[in-house]
Amino acid sequence: MTVGDPRPPGVEAAGVSIGYDRTLVVDGLDLTVAAGEMVVLLGPSGSGKTTILAAIAGFVPIRAGELRIGGRVVAATGRQVPPERRDVAVVFQGSALWPHLSALDTVAYPIRRRGAGAGDARREARTILERFGIGGLADRRPAEMSGGEQQRVGLGRAVARGASLHLFDEPTAHLDGPLRDRLLDEIATARREAGAAGLYATHDTAEALAIADRVALIREGRLVQVGPPLEVYEAPVDGWAARLTGPASELGAVVVRRLDELTEIDVAGVRVRAIVDDPDATAAPGPARLLVRPDWASLGGPLPGVVSGVRFHGSHTDIDLATPAGDLTIRRPGPPSVVAGDTPGWTLVRARRLA
Repeated sequence: MTVGDPRPPGVEAAGVSIGYDRTLVVDGLDLTVAAGEMVVLLGPSGSGKTTILAAIAGFVPIRAGELRIGGRVVAATGRQVPPERRDVAVVFQGSALWPHLSALDTVAYPIRRRGAGAGDARREARTILERFGIGGLADRRPAEMSGGEQQRVGLGRAVARGASLHLFDEPTAHLDGPLRDRLLDEIATARREAGAAGLYATHDTAEALAIADRVALIREGRLVQVGPPLEVYEAPVDGWAARLTGPASELGAVVVRRLDELTEIDVAGVRVRAIVDDPDATAAPGPARLLVRPDWASLGGPLPGVVSGVRFHGSHTDIDLATPAGDLTIRRPGPPSVVAGDTPGWTLVRARRLA
């Protein structure tokens, strides 16, 4: 939300706990999504992402706490506003389209629910379908469409809802790479133009970092870290958060002394200088666990290592090194320049000290 924005937050969760039978799935959730903001819930399967979306949508009751949408309480102890009375549009992992309705009628339905006449609703629905490049599918039913086409119709239905909050439950999970990227672009554009808040659940790190204004890392029903994509990638709060947000190596080293911009460290008996981010600026020199992203080190240099694996990805190559300080992955642009068994040496450019 921008400074001076009179709109209330899209959704606010305060101390929310959710469970099924005797199992507590989400415990004490505190999270606010501002109007016009996209927050991505990133976590492994079973971490509670879908449960959170279901509770906000009104499909699952909460056990404790309070949920507000657009400043209005929709769930609290003894209070449960039904889904149809919440200002929410949901895009599911599967398209969840009505099998008997055409694409045009599917998108027109929420417009009719807003009070538009049949003719106006169909005209607006046709405009939405054209916008998503599926105007030619207006008369087709779900069985006559591909998975990607169905997902676009589902997105069109959500846009037609005109809601102030959009919930996305892994909508690209079953789509191939190029189609997934196109749908992500369409989701971002549609939500931005509508000015709606968005809460998006995924276990795909690249997807989360690409579309989020903020990323909320969730583990076993609890938030571990919330911040902008660059922050959660470069400054994870622990090793688990580091591995969740991208390739990460952990090396043992000894912090010797801090200099003006660099830190002198001992890596397996070799002293080098590198940029070392330390979450505790008062931490004393001594043994440390260092997080190293693949692009924070380079091949060639004073530190010893043996190539244990090489993976070519087209635009870049990932090279695994077995080093006395631990296993390390280095990413280089272009095709492979080494093979397993080579001993090219390596240089540490940057690291983050883990608590």
